Amino acid sequence: MVLIVGLGNPGKEYEGTRHNAGFSVIDELGERARVTYWKLRGGALVGEGKLGGNDVVLAKPQSFMNLSGGPVKALLAHYGATPDDLIVVHDEMDIEPGTVRVKMGGGHAGHNGLRSIIDKLGTRDWKRVRVGVGHPPGRMDAATYVLNVPRGDDAEEFAAATERAAEAVEFLLDHGVEKAQQEFNRS
Repeated sequence: MVLIVGLGNPGKEYEGTRHNAGFSVIDELGERARVTYWKLRGGALVGEGKLGGNDVVLAKPQSFMNLSGGPVKALLAHYGATPDDLIVVHDEMDIEPGTVRVKMGGGHAGHNGLRSIIDKLGTRDWKRVRVGVGHPPGRMDAATYVLNVPRGDDAEEFAAATERAAEAVEFLLDHGVEKAQQEFNRS
């Protein structure tokens, strides 16, 4: 079993925002895994299914982003899983918009959701699929930028990136980190 967690903020006002890239990817994976029933478990909305030959648990923590670690820890405990069984999907400002990158371990780079998971799990070592959202234009505040819904060309680019991130998760499940990095971390 693999636990795939998409980071985001709960609530209608955050739907479709750059910061909710993880939720968007989980929704896409839910369709691919034919998940029809979602339940609240461990502080997250959870759906169970299969991607390829892999049993997966798809999760969207229902706490705010900066408290994501609690639900992730609870879900790992509930399913008897370890950080080795975890894939976290999240937005990444240090990556160009529309770009997807696969990573094993690392820091939080100022991302409060990742910081919370690191704090609660006591480790930085889990798989990550990062959805590039880029930096805000001009002097726009970073929080304002990631909490806005992309418009026009940005919206198309964002939708394509979330679909590509779902492909990256499936590829990662089937082929492992190294091959996924070779496939998705090219410029």
